[in-house]
Amino acid sequence: SPFHGDLLTLAADDLQAGGPVTALLAPWATTDYRKLVGDAVCLRLLGSLHDLVLSGDDPALAATYPQPGRDADPAVAWIAARSAIIRHEDRLAAFMTHEPQTNEVRRSACLAPGFLTIAAETGLPIRAFEVAASAGLNLNWERFRYRFGDIAWGDPAARVTMETEWTGSAPAVDARVEVIERAACDRRPGDLTDPIQRRRLLAYIWPDQFERLDRIRAAIDLALSLGVNVEAADAVAWSARVAAPQAGAVTVLYHSVFWQYMPPESQAALARVIADHGAQATAGAPFAWLRMEPPPEKLSGMEVRLTLWPGGEDRVLAQTHPHGAWVKWLN
Repeated sequence: SPFHGDLLTLAADDLQAGGPVTALLAPWATTDYRKLVGDAVCLRLLGSLHDLVLSGDDPALAATYPQPGRDADPAVAWIAARSAIIRHEDRLAAFMTHEPQTNEVRRSACLAPGFLTIAAETGLPIRAFEVAASAGLNLNWERFRYRFGDIAWGDPAARVTMETEWTGSAPAVDARVEVIERAACDRRPGDLTDPIQRRRLLAYIWPDQFERLDRIRAAIDLALSLGVNVEAADAVAWSARVAAPQAGAVTVLYHSVFWQYMPPESQAALARVIADHGAQATAGAPFAWLRMEPPPEKLSGMEVRLTLWPGGEDRVLAQTHPHGAWVKWLN
């Protein structure tokens, strides 16, 4: 997002000068770099401003933001944003207390090939359980339409369609995919029936990327029509309770851009639950852990990784863009 990139540069200048943005970032004033990245502080700031724009409660700021067919000048936008921070400091600060929940729909373009791989290798129906699902938009991954290079897959009538820059061989698009059970949890799930929470999801989409905004709106409409529900629950306890393997299906626990937000003790606890489920898996009741996350011990880059039990083979299926703009398929 060139617009957001320039806006952050101007925000950094304002911070160094002790300007209004300093108060918004005060909770992280003594935070080290790793936690700043882990807390996605820049995304919180940008999301708070975009939410204000989408609400229509600050017309002066909204007038400076990108619109289809209209260029935006980041320098002009930052002048308006600086004033908006002064007028709405408490509101913006409150928005920033919540960790980002992007629910980026095109991450399904990275995860769906993993599900296709699981279906091809097990030949079984799928039980799909998503942790940290936000509002559950990616719970409908097989109801979307994709293009993997020259190959199309998914519902031909889907309103939610996605192109991604694909390199490597095609995934197993001939695999039979049947989802017989699906569920999701989040510590603070988004309620799609609440217009304010719907707006929060939109706020984390870059304002100059109109295709992404159109796609998430279509995905929200689909989820509402299907009555998608995300349970408010801790990922560790929920995964232990609902995601154990069952005979006659492959059970898949999956997530995207979630692991980095967990405290180390929670990461270790969820890893133990996953290992326990894997130890119970059999050929007739396999268990898969599918995730799109940064590589271990790194803060940049993104990969799709699959561990499949019995056997517990762990492999990297793809390297990807964080929002699914490109996928390098390795499998």
